[in-house]
Amino acid sequence: MAKIHELSENLTNQIAAGEVIERPASVVKELVENSIDAGASRIRVDFVDAGLKEIVVQDNGSGIARDQIDLAFTRHATSKINNEHDLFNVSTLGFRGEALASISAVAHVEIVTSSGDEIGTRAEFSGGVKKSQEDSAAQKGSKITVRDLFFNTPARLKYLRSPRTETMKIVDIINRLALGYPQIAITLSNKGKILLRTPGNGKLDQTVANVYGRHIAEKMVAISQKDADFEISGLISKPELTRSTRNFISILLNGRYIHNFKLNTAIMEGYGSKLAVKHYPIAVINIKVDPLLVDVNVHPTKQEVRLSKEKELSRLITSAISDSLIARTEEISGFENLNNKRETLVDQLKFNLNKNVVDTSRSLEVPEVNDEPFQAEEISPKKEEKVVTKYVDLNLPRNDSRYVITPTWNENVTKQKQLTPFSEGKTTSDIISDGDETVAHKMPELIYLGQMTSYILAKNQNNLFLVDKLALERRLAFERIYQALSAKKIVQQGLLTPLVLEFGNLDFMQIKEKIEDINKLGIFLEDFGQDSFIIRSYPTWIKGDIEQSLRSILDRFLNKNKNVNNFFKDIAASQAKKEISTHNLSDAEASNLLEKLRLTSDPYHDAEGNLVLVRVSANDLRKMFKKDE
Repeated sequence: MAKIHELSENLTNQIAAGEVIERPASVVKELVENSIDAGASRIRVDFVDAGLKEIVVQDNGSGIARDQIDLAFTRHATSKINNEHDLFNVSTLGFRGEALASISAVAHVEIVTSSGDEIGTRAEFSGGVKKSQEDSAAQKGSKITVRDLFFNTPARLKYLRSPRTETMKIVDIINRLALGYPQIAITLSNKGKILLRTPGNGKLDQTVANVYGRHIAEKMVAISQKDADFEISGLISKPELTRSTRNFISILLNGRYIHNFKLNTAIMEGYGSKLAVKHYPIAVINIKVDPLLVDVNVHPTKQEVRLSKEKELSRLITSAISDSLIARTEEISGFENLNNKRETLVDQLKFNLNKNVVDTSRSLEVPEVNDEPFQAEEISPKKEEKVVTKYVDLNLPRNDSRYVITPTWNENVTKQKQLTPFSEGKTTSDIISDGDETVAHKMPELIYLGQMTSYILAKNQNNLFLVDKLALERRLAFERIYQALSAKKIVQQGLLTPLVLEFGNLDFMQIKEKIEDINKLGIFLEDFGQDSFIIRSYPTWIKGDIEQSLRSILDRFLNKNKNVNNFFKDIAASQAKKEISTHNLSDAEASNLLEKLRLTSDPYHDAEGNLVLVRVSANDLRKMFKKDE
């Protein structure tokens, strides 16, 4: 058996550092949290080479006294808890006393600090060992410089991601701390270039504008609700403003950013059916709770906590979000929008039962006894009652010949579901009927008959077609825009006044990283500094408000998880939705549109999946007018 021995202090510090300091962002998090706990009202963070070369955190907090420097860099030495009872009543971000000791174990650390009552102190630590300490001029507060992170544990470097990813991790950490403490002015810079600056005036909406951009802050909705144990406040995005990941959801428990799957689920449930699948809101949820109800000592990084009343908190969050969104009566439920997609044959043929198409009402002599639905067996010849004319419910099947809907209706519907273009969940090649002479994705040549306000009437042999004008124009617009996007050279329209687009720091970094793919859309952005781009021209396929359209497209680009070709289709579909049919077509125009429709990739649906046309066969008409009886 191997001999048991006690590990050296240096080795135990490096092991502890492995738990607390995973990457440069971990160093930034621990140091900034210490500054917040020290009561700082201004914090400045600067880093070089994704934080590996240098990280500097400076604050105007309470500072550290000269005789406390050694203790501050000793493991499990802290001023934030005194006994085991304090461990269950933690009101600070840090309390383990591991941060400075762990950082100094894997880097060169310099601290310049002053408590304001005496001359300042400068000290250096390296590899967990104190190198020097001396008096130094210093303002009240602390300035900690971390250099050459992981210099003595090079194996840790291979677990780090790219410099861009590590930089974004730092930005993300500071963003969330800024959102949790809007009363603190926080500045983040990379090699002197400002990435974030918050005003520190305590206004969350202004902090959100600095973190995510003004255009996002303008689309946020305030939430507020409380019960005996919890108080909820914050901002959530409107349902139309989403991201493709949960990374833009910030849950702050007593100012501490935490990960909690159940609370994330509660946020999503608050939106109900208003969000599309795999789309997530931007949210900042501040939760105030008695520290006795929270156990924060379950993970070294303190980002996972244990709540004693998690179910009650989840319900409160869901209720707060739901109530705020219900107040916005102009919003339309996403569930209602689903009903506009490819519908079943019964819904598509409702016009067969519409009195404006065919008068199917048959008057019967029924007694006016009450407003209950008419039942034949209730008619009694022995009673003399006032007789009135009443129309029957066409949706109720009958066993007699008085009604259009017969007991065999459902069977007929099942058979007709196989006919073009009503089949659901099938490819175009599956739903073309055997008698069609056309190939997949094509339709027979239509002969124009006439038009109503919103529809064009056409025929082919013994088939009658009803064509939705708006859906037709959107299908043609989609084809036109997609072809423009796929062209080698996209036609540009110059702007008289260049447009400046501002973004949040993370969005700005992602857009800048993928600028070449964005150029393929015909959108050419120039870095204008301070997380903004300038645009001098735009592709001619963009319609409507240029700034709003560009932001919408770039938001989709940030959410995209598809290849460029499929993304082109998404963009073309979104732009085609802006087509609005506002004019009456001449006979020649209508006939020309029908011919263009026939040559599209899918003449039966627009880019959103809505029906462009429906067909009524001669057989349908015979059944409608009961010619076979």
